[in-house]
Amino acid sequence: MTHLLSIVVLLLKIRNMKSCAGISLKTQELYAIVFLSRYLDLFTKYYSFYNTVMKLVFLGTSISIVWYMRYHKVVKQTYSKDEDTFRHYFLILPSFVLAILIHRDFNVIEVLWSFSLYLEAVAILPQLVLLQRSRNIDTLTGDYIFLLGAYRALYLLNWVYRFFTEIHKILWIPWVSGLVQTVLYADFFYYYFKSWKNREKLKLPE
Repeated sequence: MTHLLSIVVLLLKIRNMKSCAGISLKTQELYAIVFLSRYLDLFTKYYSFYNTVMKLVFLGTSISIVWYMRYHKVVKQTYSKDEDTFRHYFLILPSFVLAILIHRDFNVIEVLWSFSLYLEAVAILPQLVLLQRSRNIDTLTGDYIFLLGAYRALYLLNWVYRFFTEIHKILWIPWVSGLVQTVLYADFFYYYFKSWKNREKLKLPE
């Protein structure tokens, strides 16, 4: 639920403050691609009502965020385009090639599922680069990034827990992808907790 909470925090910032300052559009576009490729099974398999609703929520919110940042007449003017310069398209092709090479089963749904995990692992990079360039980070943006990172760290712990209690099988793709993603957040976590402890404004070093 921390992932959903992070999205709620971001949408509150965008809708209520009419601002996306400090938010990377490129990271949001990558997340939209992640969810679109991961949840194609909506059209092929039914798991549960809850599962279907959550998938639709993640798809809808990720696309909505991209729309706000690109097309909303007020919000788009607050986008830090000059600082959001990471070439995010360089992350897409390697993730897709890796998914073709390393997957659970060679079919469209499974390859795209693997692709979504590989891409999600590195999707935060444009956002972290943007934060380093802007340095001064408002509270809602900091909380959003923290919750996003916490979600992945907790998700990784969940897989470890399930290994010992349920499946007793190493799931290399989600485990390694989750570990890579968590490591990318490590530096941000350090400065986030440091600012919280010292009651200072969150800043990242250049």
